[in-house]
Amino acid sequence: MAEVFSEQESGGGESTSTVLVAAAANLGIALAKAVAGVISGSSAMLSEAAHSVADTVTEVMLLAALKRSEKPADEEHPLGYGPERYIWALLAAVATFVGGAVFSLYDGIHTLVAGEELGDPLISYIVLAVAFLLEGYSLRTGVRQARGEAERFGASFKLYLRHTPDTAVKAVVLEDTAALAGLLLAAGGLLGGQLTGSGVWDGIASLCIGALLLYVAWVLGRSNAELLIGRPLPKPMRERIRAELLALEHVDAVLELTTLVQGPHEALVAAKVDFRDASTAAQIEWACEQAEQRLREVFPAVSRVYLDPTPGFAQRREEGLNPWP
Repeated sequence: MAEVFSEQESGGGESTSTVLVAAAANLGIALAKAVAGVISGSSAMLSEAAHSVADTVTEVMLLAALKRSEKPADEEHPLGYGPERYIWALLAAVATFVGGAVFSLYDGIHTLVAGEELGDPLISYIVLAVAFLLEGYSLRTGVRQARGEAERFGASFKLYLRHTPDTAVKAVVLEDTAALAGLLLAAGGLLGGQLTGSGVWDGIASLCIGALLLYVAWVLGRSNAELLIGRPLPKPMRERIRAELLALEHVDAVLELTTLVQGPHEALVAAKVDFRDASTAAQIEWACEQAEQRLREVFPAVSRVYLDPTPGFAQRREEGLNPWP
């Protein structure tokens, strides 16, 4: 996935459009599902309404993440606001868990224990069919963006979705996929109850929807937590950066290389570098400038480069210092 960071893409606007489409679809679907659930008395339909409400809240948080992370660096935040998108995206995953999964599991257990009176399922079937079309369109928008970016970066769709730091697109694709699966589960619960006259099938469908939302919340939460803690650039990219630094005229060795993903198209590089002992201060200064220029040419997503001139192992031993600072 080194290619994901190898070129600067203006994907923020496309991501925002993808999230807006998903938010608009989920808001209308949530209202329709809630009405259908009350009329039909279906536990699965009410769970799906909670699912869509959670998805709508998620999209609102993702929009906030996209907006706030675009703020430029300032004196209070010298490294910029890029990581803030992962805070909001993590909160969106929590919203999916609390607003969707917990309610669905509770409603499913309540239905199995207390039972339910089934009403006319016709309105529920109509709402499910319309919701399936809207969710399918929203998913198509997200998948189209993700596939387009995966093709540009020379990665498979699955690999891109697993490793992309653009968690907004990842959230839309996963949540819409889960939404379509949830709609099928709800339809199955309705059909089972209609054929058998028992609300057990509806309760089981609600439990399955809750379990599905738990999985989605866990995947999104883990991805965003990993980026908040600090994820390095992919190994092939780190090796290329090290090679580019070693290719400089006045560099003897790269003693330590640290990289950090700060956003979908933003990364930091810091390194302890052993410069040649015969190099002058001016030559070392220009070597640092050349290193930063070269790394940004090869990987435009590298927005910050910090090099620390450090004595090599042999020189430290000669001076009677610890071999490693």
